[in-house]
Amino acid sequence: MNIAYLLKPKDSVVWINKNSTLRQGIERMRANSFTAMPVLTEDGEYFGTVTEGDFLWYLLDNPENPDFEKINVGTIAQKDLNEPLSISAEMNRLIDRTLTQNFVPVVDDRNKFIGIVTRKAVINYLRSIN
Repeated sequence: MNIAYLLKPKDSVVWINKNSTLRQGIERMRANSFTAMPVLTEDGEYFGTVTEGDFLWYLLDNPENPDFEKINVGTIAQKDLNEPLSISAEMNRLIDRTLTQNFVPVVDDRNKFIGIVTRKAVINYLRSIN
């Protein structure tokens, strides 16, 4: 089984550019009722993930000057959270990642973000083969 079968393509994924402001990030997350989003570079490469907690920690760490209009999402995004998998990765690696990640970013051989695979999609797939 190829993980492309479970892929939610980039044009169907809510993501944010690393150069977007914190305000834009919070607004996008709230509008879509998400707790985390992929963060991409200007070139479409996967940069990391930003979570609700990242915004809260930033606010707590900067109570005098939160400046949500000037600070970029890339400043607070976690680069080691939700590490991406290659589209050619083995299904076992995808399943392992979904044990600890709600979604797995998927990249092509040039590290360009092409979409995500959700934990729900993996669970539904596993249920269908049993």
